[in-house]
Amino acid sequence: MTEYLPSYVRGEWWTPSSPERSTEVRDASTGDVVTLVSTEGLDLAGALEHARSVGQKSLGALTFHQRAVLLKQFALALTERKDELYALSSRTGATKNDSWVDIDGGIGVLFSYSGKGRRELPNSRVHVDGPVEPLSKDGSFLGRHVYTTLPGVAVQINAFNFPVWGSLEKFAPAFLAGMPTVVKPATPTGYLAEAMVRILVESGLLPDGSLQLVSGSVPDLFENLRLGDIVGFTGSASTAESLKAHSAVQTGGVRFTAETDSINASVLGTDAVEGTPEFDAYVRQLVTEMTSKAGQKCTAIRRAIVPTGSADAVIAAVQARIADKTVLGDPRAEGVTMGPLASTAQRDEVLRQVGRLQTAGGRIVVGTTDAPEVRLTDGSTSVSPEGAFVSPLLLRFDDSQSDAAHSIEAFGPVSSLLTYDTTADAAALVARGGGSLVTSIATHDPVQAVDLAARIAPFNGRMLLLDRDDARSSTGHGSPLPNLVHGGPGRAGGGEELGGIRAVLHHMQRTAVQGSPEMLTALTGVWHAGAAAHSDGRHPFRKSLAELRIGDQIVSASREVTLADIETFAHFTGDTFYAHMDETAAAANPFFPGRVAHGYLLVSWAAGLFVDPEPGPVLANYGLENLRFITPVSPGDTIRVELTAKQITPRETDEYGEVRWDAVIRNQSDELVATYDVLTLVSKEPTPEVAAA
Repeated sequence: MTEYLPSYVRGEWWTPSSPERSTEVRDASTGDVVTLVSTEGLDLAGALEHARSVGQKSLGALTFHQRAVLLKQFALALTERKDELYALSSRTGATKNDSWVDIDGGIGVLFSYSGKGRRELPNSRVHVDGPVEPLSKDGSFLGRHVYTTLPGVAVQINAFNFPVWGSLEKFAPAFLAGMPTVVKPATPTGYLAEAMVRILVESGLLPDGSLQLVSGSVPDLFENLRLGDIVGFTGSASTAESLKAHSAVQTGGVRFTAETDSINASVLGTDAVEGTPEFDAYVRQLVTEMTSKAGQKCTAIRRAIVPTGSADAVIAAVQARIADKTVLGDPRAEGVTMGPLASTAQRDEVLRQVGRLQTAGGRIVVGTTDAPEVRLTDGSTSVSPEGAFVSPLLLRFDDSQSDAAHSIEAFGPVSSLLTYDTTADAAALVARGGGSLVTSIATHDPVQAVDLAARIAPFNGRMLLLDRDDARSSTGHGSPLPNLVHGGPGRAGGGEELGGIRAVLHHMQRTAVQGSPEMLTALTGVWHAGAAAHSDGRHPFRKSLAELRIGDQIVSASREVTLADIETFAHFTGDTFYAHMDETAAAANPFFPGRVAHGYLLVSWAAGLFVDPEPGPVLANYGLENLRFITPVSPGDTIRVELTAKQITPRETDEYGEVRWDAVIRNQSDELVATYDVLTLVSKEPTPEVAAA
């Protein structure tokens, strides 16, 4: 008897006891029943509350870096068992390459966010945004923006086409932000998402309540959401609009972000004629987007916009490449490069939309809507009515202004070819899509690329400029990347996902905080000028991370800058810029009173003034940031340095961490000469003192 697909809620696996209504999920190639799906009797409200209470508590106890380390461990756990996921993925209609994009791509998102979390976020629970805003002349009142974790649950409603990647690309930034997640996968491929969650649960790595899975429908979801919760939706534009109109979103404060279907475009430049590398790259990319995942990608090319004179050549090249490279069939059969759609219902829907495109004037110039012959697992070929197979289809519209071409999406291996005469015409056609996730431009002409990009950027979440120089290394039109924004305006949903740390911040609240330097230091874990600074007589460089405290400070002795020093530095370094060597020319400069010291001379001397030279906890100086020269230093002036421990960031997987020091150089009149941050790597624990020779 076929089993019900379980949900994972409140720390336990759950299946319905005696559901009256259930949905059969079938193998996309053979039509065999894979599982039954039902949520009848599931306590969804309890699952959400479990996330808000238990999940928030367990994640809230961790810093950004601790969460980031767990993301890497999740990725490794999935990598060890990804063969199980590949075997299931073939039942969804995915070929090995399709599965690689979904499964390895999803695992790659975990690795990416693990690295970004440790490199770009502090090892704390609060993220500081932007510089300090002085709010008083004496520095006693400051403003700062901070991000803190939202107090609710991140609910993801996913599409059927990427059950692993679609879940993990939402889960990773939410987890890093400290928000627990409830995953609601699409029913046709939910069994693959369930297998992924099961591996994570069995790893024993998940903090309590941080991840739950609902296998099946969630009709009362929005009635159980409240302020502090987030919904991340991937699916159709019409469904997104209906969900966005719910009172929980409109007046209840629930954040709603959508990534929806879009009529993406790919533009062939007028210079990219047949025989050029750009023409060949354009055709390769178009066929790839028609056949990868059987065209079931929200980023797939739906409109091929080409110069009028190149239309026939593009059609012929697409026809030839499909005939040469595409083998349609069961993904488990040897040599198959394109599988079926996710379900026969999806197949029927795609063919219905193709019919609408034909009625509106689209002529099929590549492929046919007849049931195709496909390769079966035994190596034979035949029509397979139980399978959800559709041939790759390219339609040509003689009227490029047809509303249907810019508004009807057949979510499968289907693209429409439209022609243009001028760059402005091409840009106008792109805009007719009403907002897209991505548009690509194939051209080797920078002028044309810039003109098109400037015109179409407001209508796209991402653009790919494709030419001979990047064609081999390009990740392609249809590949969202963890470090780049995925989303788009208008029909594409108006939301954003991914984009590196931007996605983490989507799960947090940005708040402007006003207060004294002391209070902002306590809140942010970053020392602010004017807050308490202290010295116990021990040089801060003699302190390990276990001993060092925010605000530990050293104030150096003063050192006089002479004309001989300036000239020696100039000749030694080769920096004989006139402001350092020519009194008359320097005095004529509006910024200088006469000859002045090199800024880098001052920074070099500053290091000599504050560094403790003996071996100890400080392992290395690995950079300066935010260096600004404020007041010129003339011969005869003196300088001194104030060095204060500004931020301490232990590294979770190393025996050392980073210390950011606030460095300030002042002259004999206490005027600010220069400011910058010094970055050092410091041992976590005290090191044995090295005796002087």
